[in-house]
Amino acid sequence: MKLLAIFFLICITGSVYSQNGTVSGVVSDEFGELSGAKVELIGTKQSTYCDINGEFKFDVSPGLYTIKVSYLMYRSAELGVKVDFNNLNPELKIILVPGSRADEDIVLGSRFAPKSQLESPVALEIITNSEITSNAHLCLSEVLMYLVPSFNSNRQTIADGTDHISPSTIRGLGSDQFLVLIDGKRRHASSLVNVNGTIGRGSVSTDLNAIPLAAIDHIEIMRDGAGAQYGSDAMAGVINIILKDQTTSFSLLTAYQPTIVGDGDELYIGVNYGVGSSSTGHINFSTEIRRRESINRSGQYTGTVYTENSTIDEGLVEQNGFFQQTGFSDMQTMEIGGASTFDGAVFLNGSFEMGEKAQFYFNGGFNYRQGIAHAFYRFPKDEEKVVLALHPNGFSPEIRTDIQDKAITVGLRGTNQGWLIDLGNTFGDNRFDYSLRNSNNASMGIASPTDFYAGGFTYGQNTSSLNFSRTLGSVLGLHRVDLAFGSEFRVENYTIVAGDEESWVDGGDTTASGSACVAGSQGFIGFQPSNELDKRRTNAAVYGDIDWHIVKNLLLETAVRYEKYSDFGSNLSWKIASRYKIAEKWSIRGAIGTSFRAPSLQQIYFNNISTQFIDGEAYQVGTFNNESAAANQFGIERLKAETSTNMSLGFTGKPNERLTFSLDGYFMRIMDRIVLSGRFSDGYEELLNPINVGAAQFFTNAANTQTVGFDITSSYNIVLRKGIIRLSLKYNHSETQMIDSVNVSGVLTGSAETFFNREEVSRLEAAQPRDKAIFFMDYSMKKWGFSIRNTYFGSVEYIHPDDGNTDNWVLNKYTGKVESRDQTFSGKLITDLNISYSIDKNIKISIGGSNVFNVYPDQHQHSANRSEGSIKYSRRVQQFGVRGAAFYIRMRMNL
Repeated sequence: MKLLAIFFLICITGSVYSQNGTVSGVVSDEFGELSGAKVELIGTKQSTYCDINGEFKFDVSPGLYTIKVSYLMYRSAELGVKVDFNNLNPELKIILVPGSRADEDIVLGSRFAPKSQLESPVALEIITNSEITSNAHLCLSEVLMYLVPSFNSNRQTIADGTDHISPSTIRGLGSDQFLVLIDGKRRHASSLVNVNGTIGRGSVSTDLNAIPLAAIDHIEIMRDGAGAQYGSDAMAGVINIILKDQTTSFSLLTAYQPTIVGDGDELYIGVNYGVGSSSTGHINFSTEIRRRESINRSGQYTGTVYTENSTIDEGLVEQNGFFQQTGFSDMQTMEIGGASTFDGAVFLNGSFEMGEKAQFYFNGGFNYRQGIAHAFYRFPKDEEKVVLALHPNGFSPEIRTDIQDKAITVGLRGTNQGWLIDLGNTFGDNRFDYSLRNSNNASMGIASPTDFYAGGFTYGQNTSSLNFSRTLGSVLGLHRVDLAFGSEFRVENYTIVAGDEESWVDGGDTTASGSACVAGSQGFIGFQPSNELDKRRTNAAVYGDIDWHIVKNLLLETAVRYEKYSDFGSNLSWKIASRYKIAEKWSIRGAIGTSFRAPSLQQIYFNNISTQFIDGEAYQVGTFNNESAAANQFGIERLKAETSTNMSLGFTGKPNERLTFSLDGYFMRIMDRIVLSGRFSDGYEELLNPINVGAAQFFTNAANTQTVGFDITSSYNIVLRKGIIRLSLKYNHSETQMIDSVNVSGVLTGSAETFFNREEVSRLEAAQPRDKAIFFMDYSMKKWGFSIRNTYFGSVEYIHPDDGNTDNWVLNKYTGKVESRDQTFSGKLITDLNISYSIDKNIKISIGGSNVFNVYPDQHQHSANRSEGSIKYSRRVQQFGVRGAAFYIRMRMNL
């Protein structure tokens, strides 16, 4: 009987101790709950984010645990908790005190433990989810534009495909000279190469706006060359987008934002939902819809319409009611400002635990964008371009795009004998198709259709990687050594697809005077079968990183990476960076290294014939690739990689828990920059006539540049009796200059001004603001929030390609003088405002505005730059666009 009692007691005890418990709690500050605070169980794989009520919960077995809680602009907190028979479900109340943004840990730039901005040997920056969702802007490129002073991105206009994918830059460099990562994995680029006269001409961008805001947890930015760590493209820096991984949460953000002009309205709906458990596995799902109407800031057209005889023309314009049928208002004939776009996106992010030491992870998504932009108006007087039987009053061609972006990442990571191992594969693809509406192929006469499919292109990238990392501990008498190494294999594919025959064929029709009519669809000539291609290449890389913690206060980082491409050769990049703590919260840091950028497949192989308007005149311009006979005739050499040398030196400080600041200076020299040459026309007829174009342009390694500048960041918190004021000031100054002479081919010796003219030089040196500053103030108390953001955009310059010689100056009708068409556009200050109110713990309503004082760039001051009055604002250089003031209402709901 005694043995039976003992056995029964053992069973009961085992049953009790086999029960699982929970650790739950509420995170708040002195004013209320902190939704979105991150909570971690140290020593386990479990982490989560507080819900809208500031609550969190973990399922755990009995034992001792350490809870770590962190939240932006607050000091992190750690506390121990015991789960046992006496207390299986402890409930915690954690109160955070205000701290600093500089305390936030960042993964980017290290394959080891995350480092804070104060701990890093290079300039890092973090953009939080609250900054993203409370911003006045609703697409990623514009969000970053108004949060990061070294980042620039503007919607372009009258630039074909570039109207639909905004080129973005860091530190005034090229749109292909920084790298984008998604959760640390390389993101694919767009298939579009920019060939019109905009920022980023000759380069390929990564379409940031294909990544839904609803899927983004936060963003990490490294403002330093990182080719030795991440490979090609990371010359100016790296943007790492961290996806949401919250579980058991639902969030909805809706916004509507009209302009005061009445166009350019934006509608946004974003949803995020997470299911699962952070301890066993989860899936986080995001979807987003964004619609933006077109923007039109063109001026009144003052030129002739039906005939060059202005007296006769005025009568015909009135008789035919020309301006009433153009589709535009106020005597406009063009749409200049921004294309209309519709985006629909879905994104997934998740992981599943595979035992105690391994995890399967995945993410991916799809974005579809449809865009509509307008080309220059085709007037009936231009009979070689207009089929009068179809368009008796001329027409405004619509360029329509269908853009599909998809990506998927899968991988397995885990630990084995102290090593952290990550095996992953990422595939990304972009497809870009053109079609035309309200156009014609004049060479086909009355037989011409008015709608065309003009073809398109695709770019695909598959990257496989294997990485090993571990902390070696104290080695060779050093405080600690961290080691990482790995390999990467990438396959790229680029194709061009021909359009319908009607979009490019020469039908042979002539004008009444017997002149040949222009072949191809007006607005955008279709790709021909001779343009079609299917090209691919491979790239293999190996790399190694070592962090040497020499003593507690001194860190030395070293990295080296070797890459070999199947089509152009190899590269070896290296980097050395160091940080020394002068005191606990004061550090100096610096780095030196090399980076490179391989010529993209788009730059090597893109070819087409397009209509480009230069000083108001239309030219059939051929872009010929490296393999073409035309490139050989002009002596254009095969493209090679750009190479750079980067140096930086900085200082960071945190005098107290409320104030942080950093100052980082940088120097970068880039050799053999790949650019799109000037247009060869007059004097080259012997080479151009056989290929039926009026001008030719080529991709070439034409320029060497040098960039110097500095970044200043600072933040300060003021704790009041009834709220907190957060202040931040960020400033970037960056200057790029051409060094050495233009790298011109032997055949074109003496033609350097055409090969890379003064306008193209200015596009590198002065077309983006050299100075940009952002001042932000936020005041929050209980249910109310108020914020103001002032962004200063420095001056930019437009330099006309021919006006270096005074003999080429033309009459300015506004002044009556013969003047240069060069112009400096002065700096401007843009103000955004936001007021928010939390109706309850689940719903927050915000009202506010972007550019609330309705500031515009300077208008063109020379009549010759206005294209007969239509182009008031420059389409060549832009600081912040021409949308003007817009006001919004938005609702955010979290459940």
